[in-house]
Amino acid sequence: MFVDNAWGKTALNSPISLHAPKSLEELRNPILLMGGVHGDEPEGVWLAMKTLEMLQKEKAKVDWALIPCLNVDGIARNTRVNGRGVDLNRNYPSKSWAPDFKEERYNPGACPGSEPEVQTVVKLIQLIKPRLVIHCHSWHPMIVCTGEPGMKEAEALGRSSGYKVSPEIGYQTPGSLSQYGWHDHQIPVICIEEQNGALEADVWPHFEKGMREIFY
Repeated sequence: MFVDNAWGKTALNSPISLHAPKSLEELRNPILLMGGVHGDEPEGVWLAMKTLEMLQKEKAKVDWALIPCLNVDGIARNTRVNGRGVDLNRNYPSKSWAPDFKEERYNPGACPGSEPEVQTVVKLIQLIKPRLVIHCHSWHPMIVCTGEPGMKEAEALGRSSGYKVSPEIGYQTPGSLSQYGWHDHQIPVICIEEQNGALEADVWPHFEKGMREIFY
């Protein structure tokens, strides 16, 4: 089992941990899963951690890499943004990145890919070349699948949770992981939106069956 408790560092120098079943160079067409992109969405961290527990106990049929919590400083402060006040899901170096924002919680950063957390994800994607990326959030319950090749896995999560599967979230997200992954690099991206404010005990039962279908 590959575990690096400081694969990357946040803007405030906190370590970002990364887990995989083998060395990163040995992974073949893996699925990359992340939690804690937005610090005021702990549901995503809970889901990522429970998925990791499952994968550590049982050998999956597919390769995978998992970051339990990307925005470590935001989670510690219960803020959407990272330690420098940037929305990580608007900071990816995609062609769609834009400097404009109306609310501080959507601050895209000084330039594309300016934040160390995003640089960590970009470096990882370039190294392991995932066939699918799943990131775990909370807002209104839904499964957003950007890129048709990810629809099979998205539908498994939809069946498991009972949440609607949609090809878009319903508003523009320049500089997002979905834009960077699918529109720039043809890597399908699934955004899981759990109910914001869900009880921790309820999150895993919503998605366990879907995660098992995807990984086993």
